[in-house]
Amino acid sequence: MKSLIIILSAISFLMTKGQSTNINDMKKSIVNTKLGKIVVYQKIANTKNIPIIFLHGVYFDHHLWDNQIKEINDRVVITVDMPLHGESRNISNPDWTLNDCADMLLEILDSLQIPKVIAVGHSWGSMTILRAAHKKPERFTSIGLCNMPFLAASKKQKNTFGLQHSMLVFRNFYTKQAAKALFGKTSLVKNPSLINQLSQPMSALTNKEVKQIDKKVILDAEDATLLIQNLQVKAIALKGKEDYVPTPPKIETIIVDGGHISPLENPDEVIKFCKILF
Repeated sequence: MKSLIIILSAISFLMTKGQSTNINDMKKSIVNTKLGKIVVYQKIANTKNIPIIFLHGVYFDHHLWDNQIKEINDRVVITVDMPLHGESRNISNPDWTLNDCADMLLEILDSLQIPKVIAVGHSWGSMTILRAAHKKPERFTSIGLCNMPFLAASKKQKNTFGLQHSMLVFRNFYTKQAAKALFGKTSLVKNPSLINQLSQPMSALTNKEVKQIDKKVILDAEDATLLIQNLQVKAIALKGKEDYVPTPPKIETIIVDGGHISPLENPDEVIKFCKILF
């Protein structure tokens, strides 16, 4: 009888452990923000450890972080579909900015009643976290800034985007060109399926939305160098060797193989990076 109890307890433990790491079991909720209705996902853990929140970059959705989320089981894990991405389609403010995205993040934390958090972002997500941490440093224990473009777009970059947007009518071609620009060459040779991991979430965006997002997140973004230099929160950055973004000033930066999409190109190194922030 005692042996049977032990076996049943072991099975129960394994089942519980498996459920805690299943991305599909994350609790979904909708948070009303000044930007609109933002869809948020949570993996609940019975622990007093500081929660961690993940924000993705342009063209992706919350699944960008699946590899990292499944490896974190000692705290509540939160991830978000950013405006117009994933299931966050109901955006009521068409004139939003990166500062509005920062306010959105703080509104999400307020709605979830989370006083303090560890925040990790990719590209747009990092730009959002940087601005939120500048506004309310007391809400963040530490922040991880992955592949963060912090400089204002040059005139040449703006002209390049104009030419690229003219090719949006050829969506498959546009997506493949975007993949070549975002992923490292070596990454695409080793793992051609990375293109599918971009095209799948990107296909949910209309051509008009792609232009709108590029404008608000990239082309209209103000230089954030001073925000980085005046940051009052523990911060670590990460970027790929073939990444187009520069190394941020005054922040410890980890360089990994790959290009601009480090969470997919080098997931194991990004997991290690996240755990440094705990």
